Amino acid sequence: MAHHALSSQESYNPNHLLDILLGKMQLKNDAALSRMLEVAPPVISKIRHHRLPVGASLLIRMHEVTGMSIRDLRDLMGDRRTKYRLSDAQGRPKPEEKAAQQAAQQAAQQQAQPQGQQPQSSEASSSTKSGNYAH
Repeated sequence: MAHHALSSQESYNPNHLLDILLGKMQLKNDAALSRMLEVAPPVISKIRHHRLPVGASLLIRMHEVTGMSIRDLRDLMGDRRTKYRLSDAQGRPKPEEKAAQQAAQQAAQQQAQPQGQQPQSSEASSSTKSGNYAH
């Protein structure tokens, strides 16, 4: 059974949030809740059984439907985190994307040079572009 990091917090209980939403919206069951939130019924089931975290998009949808603040929704499920830390890998281009970007830049530079000039070597062009950035 896969667990997410938030499930290790003792106070985390997404069932409480789902039960409050059922009552607030006067719904009979999780199937009605899934229809109201416009998600597939298994999503609600997986959240109830701690196999899926309540993601950002679902929290936003809950906010839109109920009018409750995101902070209040997170408090109801026991998510007391105040900061979110992203890993170093998030936001970085993948190696193949980086290589494709570099090739596109080199092609654009070659097209921009007048016909009479010789293109710079890749080492010379990368050293002039580096500035304060580490490669």
